Order: sequence, then structure tokens, then C-alpha cells
Amino acid sequence: MIHAYQLNGYNIILDVFSGSVHVVDEVAYDLIRLCETQSAGEAVEVLLEKHAGNPEITRQELLDCLDDIEALRRAGKLYTEDVYAGKAFDFKRRNPVIKALCLHVAHTCNLNCDYCFASQGKYHGERALMSFEVGCQALEFLIAHSGSRVNLEVDFFGGEPLMNWEVVKRLVAYARSRERECNKKFRFTLTTNGVLVDDEVIDFCNREMHNVVLSLDGRREVHDRLRRTVNGKGSYDLIVPKFQEFAARRGQKNYYVRGTFTRNNLDFTNDIFHMADLGFTELSMEPVVCAPSDPYALTEADLPVLFEQYEILAREMLRRKEEGRGFTFYHYMIDLKGGPCIYKRISGCGSGTEYLAVTPWGELFPCHQFVGDPAYSMGNVWDGVTNTMLRDEFQLCNAYARPGCRDCWAKLYCSGGCAANAYHATGSIRGVYEYGCELFRKRIECAIMIQVAEAQRKKAKKQEALV
Repeated sequence: MIHAYQLNGYNIILDVFSGSVHVVDEVAYDLIRLCETQSAGEAVEVLLEKHAGNPEITRQELLDCLDDIEALRRAGKLYTEDVYAGKAFDFKRRNPVIKALCLHVAHTCNLNCDYCFASQGKYHGERALMSFEVGCQALEFLIAHSGSRVNLEVDFFGGEPLMNWEVVKRLVAYARSRERECNKKFRFTLTTNGVLVDDEVIDFCNREMHNVVLSLDGRREVHDRLRRTVNGKGSYDLIVPKFQEFAARRGQKNYYVRGTFTRNNLDFTNDIFHMADLGFTELSMEPVVCAPSDPYALTEADLPVLFEQYEILAREMLRRKEEGRGFTFYHYMIDLKGGPCIYKRISGCGSGTEYLAVTPWGELFPCHQFVGDPAYSMGNVWDGVTNTMLRDEFQLCNAYARPGCRDCWAKLYCSGGCAANAYHATGSIRGVYEYGCELFRKRIECAIMIQVAEAQRKKAKKQEALV
């Protein structure tokens, strides 16, 4: 399988299963596309007819191009087959090892964001704070079920985790106290809306948190429209100076300023650029996932605008990097050197198997987006995973188990995408959230184009240096 597309002046061919990326001229672009479904002879005749009257495009040139294509095929860089498809289900029969927990230390929040999937931190239930005892048991559960894996990850989440700050600090200290004895190393992440950030939080997180996620939707008017305090005031002016200090004291690394865009700001690139202009260099901007009836919900009619926005973002990132003021965008981070990750293509995101969410009461769910749904309760941190049938169902959540993914060229980069989004869109964790897929595919195209452009720039600079 190949995926051919044109973007920013480049003719790009992605060989899906090897991960090889080829940048070619227009003739080779057409010939490679045709040869996927037609014989070499038929493809040559089609192009000779298309370029009739152009003396520069001859039969011999096309035959030479075919030789190059065949060489790529023999080298396993073009028209390759998927050798792992038949192994995915056997792989999923293994006993799962848990490597990460999302600790819901606070089912409450000091903001009242309109689009919050967690119902302002309550997850459609009661407000609650996780006790130190429950948190310790969760960490012991992780240690006990992590097998021989050394590196373990814990996300402090909510609601707003800083509303249970003392417990967060104590749980970090407890985990550190267990590392040497258990031969484990913990990596912590904290997600915050910033309202309660102060010097102590910054110092502690910069010492103990491998990553922090700082919630900001962009421009003041965009952010304050949906991210308001409980008394209805916007939070932009309160949190931005804190986030700037946070990122600066972290050395502008190992963090993300993360936003959500809605139908209210289809020009979301301007929010990303605004955040970059504020001095942030590690950025993420996610499309809202909500009920179609919500006034800020994205629609099918918005897709062409959003596609254009992603292209604008890619071109601007290239320009800013050339000027020495580049920034990272989470969804454009892709490693093309080794091809699609074998483990990821057959394991999926790991929710419900390798990754679990823990409520303040110690109840286990597949991930944070399932919390509060009784049908997806998996057990608790004392008894472990008791709903093994549900775990087995999540073990089959990958691109190979989803019929809707079968012919998708991007499936090996998402491995079937988000089970929660699929469930909310289709009623099945093995369904396909097609809207999200459309956006994902566009982001991958842009991410590949950026690397193509950077490689071409580097090549041109080397050639200039030799002159």
C-alpha cells in the first residue's frame, strides 16, 4: 500500500508498511501511483498519452523511471506488504503488563469549562479527593502488576490535581521511597489549569515531574469564552504569567501548553501562534470532542477549513524554524527513521491493558475518558482487574481489529486511534471515529511534509557549501 499526496510544492509518496518516504518529480509521482493498480506497460501508455506533445517525456525516460521503481520495490521500500498483520492477535493473547496509571487525585475543579468531558471534574458523579492511602495502594498495584518492567509512568489528573496538592507531593515521595527496593523508576506527569500554580508548585514539579501539561486555549478572547472560573470570569490573565514562569524555569523543555479548539475558533492556528509568541515552545492543540448538538461542536462542513489550518501551521513552523524561533507541535512529532513502530501497530494505545485510570475511590477504568461509566468499571486497586472480559476486549483494540481501519493508509501511526472516541461516536470501542480520523490523516501528511522540507533545506545548504 502507498499513499501519494502533494503538499507545499512537494510530490510525496509514503510506502505505508515500510514507512519509506519518497520525494519525486511529477512524472515519477504519476507513474508510482499508476503502477500500484496497473501493469508497468499500461502505466507507461497512460502517461505517454497524458504528456503527448511534450518532447521531454519519452518512452525511454518512463522505462528508466520504471527501473528505479523496481529497484525500490526489491529493496523493500515501495509496494511492501504488511508482514505483521497475521501476528497481531497472537500477540494480544499475552498476559498484559501494566506500565502506567492515571491517578484522578481530584474529582473537582476550580474552573467551569463549557466543553469539559469530565463534567467540571466530577465525571458525572460526586466531587471527591483521593486519599493518600488510596494513592499508595494504587502505586503498589502498579508495582505488583508491572512485571519486569522498570520504567513506570504516573499521571496526576483531575479535575484539577492541584486541589489535592499535599497528597500529590506525598505520593511522589512514597513512590520514590519504593524505587530502589522494587527496582522501579517512576516518571510523573501533572496536568493543570494553572489557577493554583505558585512558586512551590513550579519548584516541585520542575524537580519531580518528567512532564507537565498546562491548559491554555490560545488568545485571551478564545480562552476566556469557554474556560472560566466558577464565578464566570475568564482565567487567561490569571494563568498566563504563571505558565510563562513555569516554562521558563523548566528551561523550555518537558512540558506542553495544551489547548482545545472548537467551532468558535476554526482559525486555531492563530491561537497556536499566539502561544508561541508568548514564549512557549512545546505546544499542543486538540479538536474538541463533544455532543454534535453542542454549539461549539465541529461539523463536517468545517473540515476543509481545518485541513487548510493544519497546512498553514506546517508552513509557518518551517518559516519560524528557519528564522531561529521554532516551536514543537505535538501532533507533528513523528519519527520516520525506523518506520511505524511494530509494537504500537499491534498493541494499540494500551488503554484497558497497559494503562488504567484510578478514581479517588480506587476504582479502575480503561482510561480517563471512561471514568464514571459503570459498564467500563474494571476492578479496583485492592482486588486488581476483576472484569477480565472487558480487559480482553481492550486487548483487541488496534488497527487490525477494526474493520474500518483496514484500508486506511495512516493506521500504523495511530494503531486504530482512541477507543474512547470510537465508543462515544459509534457505541463500540472497536468502531471508528471517522471525524477524528480525517483530522489525524491530515496531521500526518503535514508532519511528513515538514520533515521532507527540512531534509530538502539541509541538502540544499550542503550543496551550497560545496560550491
